[in-house]
Amino acid sequence: MHIRFQREELIKPLGFVAGVVERRQTLPILSYLLFKAQGESVLMTGTDLEVEVTVSVDAKIETAGEIMVPARKLLDICRALPADTTLDLRSDGTKAQVRAARSRFSLLTMPVADFPVIQTAEWDVTLRLAQQDLKQLLQETHFCMAQQDVRYYLNGVLLETTGKLLRAVATDGHRMAISNLTLETDLGPTRQVIVPRKGVHELIRMLEDNDQPVEVQFSNNHLRVRAPNLSFTSKLIDGRYPEYSKVLPGKQATQLKLPREALRDTLARVAILSNEKYRGIRLGLGDKTLRISTNNPEQEEAQEEMAIEFTGEAFEVGFNVNYLIECLGSLRSEEAIVGLNDPNSSCLIHAAGSQSPQYVVMPMRL
Repeated sequence: MHIRFQREELIKPLGFVAGVVERRQTLPILSYLLFKAQGESVLMTGTDLEVEVTVSVDAKIETAGEIMVPARKLLDICRALPADTTLDLRSDGTKAQVRAARSRFSLLTMPVADFPVIQTAEWDVTLRLAQQDLKQLLQETHFCMAQQDVRYYLNGVLLETTGKLLRAVATDGHRMAISNLTLETDLGPTRQVIVPRKGVHELIRMLEDNDQPVEVQFSNNHLRVRAPNLSFTSKLIDGRYPEYSKVLPGKQATQLKLPREALRDTLARVAILSNEKYRGIRLGLGDKTLRISTNNPEQEEAQEEMAIEFTGEAFEVGFNVNYLIECLGSLRSEEAIVGLNDPNSSCLIHAAGSQSPQYVVMPMRL
């Protein structure tokens, strides 16, 4: 095999594929990429046996064929080369030869026949939507996923289709995010799949902020997303997701309409003196005043007040300040609605004038 690339055309898609490959693999072959030269383009594929990414790259193909090269080493070489460099890649027995200007690199290869491919079955659900819509759906929910939780089904994002509705849900047991998207096609009865944490992060990294279409397919065990020049396949988490609708609080006795950026900045300032381990802050509601306060084991204190429209009975409720800041940061409106009931109930946060996304944050005892 003998192919030529322009550095600028190769480095971004190579970064996508190499990003799936783990630096420390129990199987050495999983640190390699498969290059397949055919027609007028080259297909690059990387996998960790859970996630598989294939990207198509334009190249000048002198001789068609297949070769496997170390992912990270090739990416580091490309990054280190000057701009507008032409890379010449060819196979030479058990080695891959990379030439660029006056640079020469000889990389070890592995047998192409040994490269593992994720085997998928028939797809049960197929839907189409804009890249930016799918990316936004995941961005609005992914930070609420659990991380290495023994409840393995929480270590991912639930994607649910019901009729013309696509919904994403994520929770770690302390907070929950729900985001909805209306589709053009009716997909029939409810269907749920759980996309693992790594797959969610890789999708967010790869999807573009444009309205180019992507095709999303589900089966019992896999998810596939096809975008222009990109195919992403991930195994799904096998488990039953909790009934998230039961966590949503009912009608809130108090609904505060607050400037989103100002509230986020205030929380960030007060959080400076919060307990570094528990990150707890108090929201105190009084007569037309929201008092945000905290203290830490060093007996340091912080307090700030915001004017609100509140005339009910005063009370205090504690929350993890990081959870509130992340939820507010994900909203895209100038004003946020913070719904509260009492010191022992969760709060519901959403944008003013919109019910999607919604965030539920459980209270803390301080």
